Amino acid sequence: MLEHTAFGLGLRREYLADIRAGRCRAQWFEVITENFLDCGGTPRANLHAIRADYPLVLHGVSMSIGSVDPLDWAYLNSVAELCAEIEPAWISDHLCWTGCAGLNTHDLLPLPYSEEALTHVTERVCQVQDFLKRQLVIENVSSYLTYACSILDEWEFLRELAARADCRLLLDVNNVYVSARNHDFDAYRYIEAIPAARVQQFHLAGHHDYGTHIVDTHDSPICAEVWALYRHAIGHCGMRATLLERDDNFPPLSELDAELDRARAEATRVICARTA
Repeated sequence: MLEHTAFGLGLRREYLADIRAGRCRAQWFEVITENFLDCGGTPRANLHAIRADYPLVLHGVSMSIGSVDPLDWAYLNSVAELCAEIEPAWISDHLCWTGCAGLNTHDLLPLPYSEEALTHVTERVCQVQDFLKRQLVIENVSSYLTYACSILDEWEFLRELAARADCRLLLDVNNVYVSARNHDFDAYRYIEAIPAARVQQFHLAGHHDYGTHIVDTHDSPICAEVWALYRHAIGHCGMRATLLERDDNFPPLSELDAELDRARAEATRVICARTA
């Protein structure tokens, strides 16, 4: 059972030895789905060893739920088999497309926020949920361009998708901040427009600020502005399972433990202030 009050870490091989030795204060781990599809040997053994001690969540990067290509049923079947094996608390992926015409860009590309795209994505989310027999948790992505045909704000699109498809949301606080800076919208307004009851999980991460734009890199500590936005998200949604992502420039695990401790402290202060 993964509680709303749990704080976790993205599972990365750089920390496997420390995690398996019990030298990590994370309460759960998020696994990149594609890293464990159709693989065995040591990676599978490590996954089972960690699953024996911690809740796990599957976090995909190639479902391509927004693509116009047909859904990849072979991929989804592999996801279903992995779910049956490790029983994740939930499955998440991104509101994006990753390619078309059978080509994979290996990037999380944003959608046009139009009624046509909303109808298309809703149908595909419903198909995947019916196939997997569980709700999906859909994450907002960071973006660096917008579409002239968009008629909805991103937060309106997410809200409508969650209602129409009856899915859950992974609110990536860093991605909200990155996109807000890149596209000059109000990150706090975005958070307030998200239906709190639909939010399953938060992501926290670092980014690289080039001054004129920000790139979501997951290679640095969380900045003050993202911490402030996280407090606002807790105030709006209440406690939710929170995960720290780190994908490059890996520091000693103690530094990530310290960020997890800060996330606990920030969230607890907000909740205590609300109930005082």
